[in-house]
Amino acid sequence: METTFWKNKRVIVTGGAGFLGSFVIKKLKERGAEDIFIPRIEDYNLIEKSDIQRLFVDTLQGIDPKNLVIIHLAANVGGIGANREHPAEFFYDNLMMGVELMHQAWKNNVGKFTAIGTVCAYPKFTPVPFKEDDLWIGYPEETNAPYGLAKKMMLVQSQAYRDQYGFNSIFLLPVNLYGPRDNFNPKSSHVIPALIRKVIEAQERGDKEIVAWGDGSPTREFLYVEDAADGIVSATENYNDSDPVNLGSGYEISIKDLTEMIIEMTGFKGELKWDTSKPNGQPRRGLDVNRAKEKFGWQAKMNFKTGLVNTIEWYKANRKNIP
Repeated sequence: METTFWKNKRVIVTGGAGFLGSFVIKKLKERGAEDIFIPRIEDYNLIEKSDIQRLFVDTLQGIDPKNLVIIHLAANVGGIGANREHPAEFFYDNLMMGVELMHQAWKNNVGKFTAIGTVCAYPKFTPVPFKEDDLWIGYPEETNAPYGLAKKMMLVQSQAYRDQYGFNSIFLLPVNLYGPRDNFNPKSSHVIPALIRKVIEAQERGDKEIVAWGDGSPTREFLYVEDAADGIVSATENYNDSDPVNLGSGYEISIKDLTEMIIEMTGFKGELKWDTSKPNGQPRRGLDVNRAKEKFGWQAKMNFKTGLVNTIEWYKANRKNIP
């Protein structure tokens, strides 16, 4: 569905070659964006100020800066295990990328900046469903606090730069994403791809059991990656305020039910056991998704079971190429 918003606009999508990024690029093209630039890490290390400055020199040639749109998806990110092993890197890399990129965008009079935050920014014991107004009522869950707080600083920056400079930036909070082309590397993947890979490999080996982390009691909400991309592009087109906005499905499921669903869908016949010496992570996670609908008319469309089947089928078809 094309819109006139993207006419004569140049779009920088950081992280555009990644999981979410590939779907955002697809949505942008569907909406009529023709001039899209994806900065690759080999050419622009966005943790370095000089590389960010060079990115703007390179992409502002021949255009009015007001016609440049930045969608900042790039992040150093991983699951509970990766967060525990690399808290300093996750804090530094994400903070430096976000703060300097937005600062240089303002300095260069860029027309629109869409910052992508994370549900990890919410306090550990936020009442469910998470409302955007509750972002500051406590400290995030410890294992992913450095990452969550680093990303959350873009919200503070967005609000401060709008107040002082009138800079047009927005801050979106997607819940956990899943879908085809996700990261299935067991060292750094999130819960859905990690479980899919674990169960399918156990089934092929003929294992009698699989062991999952924690006790299965925490709940999570998941957003299909194509829905997330649609939400990000819709917000970029239609939302011009610095109040944070959740992007979620409104569907909350326990890790136990999720694991059992994946076991059923993949046909694993062994026993499921829980390793309670491993951390659960945040106890509950589910978003209030009303603001996105009110502010820019967006809501998720994908049924969770259908999305899960799509993800499993993609993994089975592509696993030969996955390390």
